[in-house]
Amino acid sequence: MRPSRDKCLYGGRGSGKSHFFAESVVANAANNIGFRVLCIREVQKSLKESAKRLIEDKIQTMGYGSMFNIKHDEIETPGGGVITFTGMNSQNSESIKSYENYNIAWVEEANVFSKKSIELLRPTIRAKGSELWWSWNPDSSDDPVDKFFRGLTLPDDAIIKRINFDDNKYFPDELKSEMEQDRKNNPDRFAHIWLGDYAPQAVGAIWNMANIHSNRIHNIPTIGRIVVSVDPAVSNTENSDEHGIVVGGLGEDGKGYVLDDVSLKGSPQQWAERAVAVFDKWDADSIVVERNQGGDMVRHTLKTIRPNINIIDVVATRGKHVRAEPISALYAMNQISHVGSFPELESQMCRMTASGYDGSGSPDRVDALVWMFTKLFPSMINRPVKRTSNRQPSSWMS
Repeated sequence: MRPSRDKCLYGGRGSGKSHFFAESVVANAANNIGFRVLCIREVQKSLKESAKRLIEDKIQTMGYGSMFNIKHDEIETPGGGVITFTGMNSQNSESIKSYENYNIAWVEEANVFSKKSIELLRPTIRAKGSELWWSWNPDSSDDPVDKFFRGLTLPDDAIIKRINFDDNKYFPDELKSEMEQDRKNNPDRFAHIWLGDYAPQAVGAIWNMANIHSNRIHNIPTIGRIVVSVDPAVSNTENSDEHGIVVGGLGEDGKGYVLDDVSLKGSPQQWAERAVAVFDKWDADSIVVERNQGGDMVRHTLKTIRPNINIIDVVATRGKHVRAEPISALYAMNQISHVGSFPELESQMCRMTASGYDGSGSPDRVDALVWMFTKLFPSMINRPVKRTSNRQPSSWMS
């Protein structure tokens, strides 16, 4: 690519975006003494979620193994340089300054990078000739990165290219088979997954991504009460739904905050262990559990892990979409913010309509979220809420 401040590659699965940037990271670091690279994403809970393994593989396959020192949490490059991996959620306006002399910042999964993160990162990377690389599969035209690089006014000298699987001459047969399965069995999301089109939002959805993005924040505010909410799946098989496990809190400002989503598939023992672990991580006050399907067994499973843990039982007496509407109203009134990005949860939210869930399986992450805020906002949730949707600009979701 020609010299430029911003290099952007967006498109669907199998396009080779990450492979291209990983190879470029290695080649630049191998041929420039003391080269520094920051690989960053909005949320990085562990190194497994970063590009570290991919870059390690590229170092070997490109024949540069003897030139790099691969350590647990970073990679040392020739001449005292470094490749660093971090999440923007662990940074603030002061700590991000430590990266100002880096040559490259590669933003992975930039579709969930917040507006504040963009505003913090861009002026930080300021070494002479430094660049920002961006790779993503678009979710919505309201994604901050899409507004910045595909909006009405583009940054000067930015290189912005859309690439898909048909641009990748190394596109593997295994992915081709998977792609054809999605073309047949998942046609409503095929264009988003494989062609880089915006993700479809259910018609009449009671949440929308624009509202979630506009209220997304970067730093955790002062929280007065924190709860873990669990919506266990009915069964434990390969085709079972997930166990929804979401963490949220009520801030001292009276607003709600989504802090974590650690939902998983697995046995009752596994979801209970994870729920207790995240309870400890966030020093939570209680665990909210939907017990319609499991009855006393749900409580017993948690008590087996932690006998004295504080459990609040909730019982469903209305349909999922009816329970969800008061919570979506809180979002519309800008009373709830996501601290960081939770793509799987947010995708489920945008498939929830006034008539039910417009998606496959059960929206267990959304169910956990709804139970959580039902307990954190009891006085408001008990008010009757008029059903509506966000389809027209004049609606309460606009």
